[in-house]
Amino acid sequence: MSADTATPDLFGPQPSPQHGRVRAFLRLVMIEHSVFALPFAYIAALTAMFRDDGQVHWGELLLITLAMVGLRTFAMACNRIIDREIDARNPRTASRELVTGALSVRTAWTGALIAVVVFLGAAALLNPLCLALAPVAVVPMVVYPYGKRFTNFPHAILGLAQAMGPIGAWLAVTGSWSWQAVILGLAVGVWIGGFDLIFGCQDVAADRAHGVKSVPARFGIPAALYGARASHVVTTALLVWYGAATGAGGLWWTGLAVVAGAFLYEHSIVRPHDLSRLNRAFFTVNGVIGITLFVFALADLLARGLGG
Repeated sequence: MSADTATPDLFGPQPSPQHGRVRAFLRLVMIEHSVFALPFAYIAALTAMFRDDGQVHWGELLLITLAMVGLRTFAMACNRIIDREIDARNPRTASRELVTGALSVRTAWTGALIAVVVFLGAAALLNPLCLALAPVAVVPMVVYPYGKRFTNFPHAILGLAQAMGPIGAWLAVTGSWSWQAVILGLAVGVWIGGFDLIFGCQDVAADRAHGVKSVPARFGIPAALYGARASHVVTTALLVWYGAATGAGGLWWTGLAVVAGAFLYEHSIVRPHDLSRLNRAFFTVNGVIGITLFVFALADLLARGLGG
């Protein structure tokens, strides 16, 4: 056997170009960050199921998951595609796949198209109202990347986009409007808009240099952090309102107390002149907030009689 023919056996099968593109696309859209939005969609869906017939409908939960991940993937892909020139001018984002050429724009658009088809397909399988309202959910996902070009408050557009998750999940289960779902959706939107204010603080210099609009760039880092704190106070108040509106039990309130503590910790480690722990505040703490509240909400629903 020649050395040339022995090489593949020595090193194992080589990854295909297609496999490499898929991995690059998943890195591009940061698929693991679906953890921020999914827990609240599950809270809304499971609460609606509890109030409807007290049973968990696993098929609906699967479709809700597909819809949420599909829409978020589409949104992230659009964001990266639309912002690729801005990303190239920012040292923090200059290593992103579309900037370096690790992934082509065509492949990114293909992934975005597949993701939105998954979203629309899941919406169609859930109920006619979800399908009819699906375009309403898609629009802010595309508008958000452009927001930083025409408003100092693109964080509000992001919050609006994220607020639709719990509302859509409730509609998926019941097929009807619910003000309780709107309260939870507003809580999620204000929460995510608030931590986007924190996240935007690290790009102030690059944003100002290149005319990218944001609250930190326009009003300064201290103002953005104060805005984030106010947003998270409002988030906590809305979660209290949601718990009261849905008759939540003690476990929900325990989880909410843990979340309030996480908010206090998050804002204690990020200061105007010390952003060294910003990633911990943004990724770790906010991931913990979503998962913690979901676990306590689920435990509360189970304790109150939700069955599988």
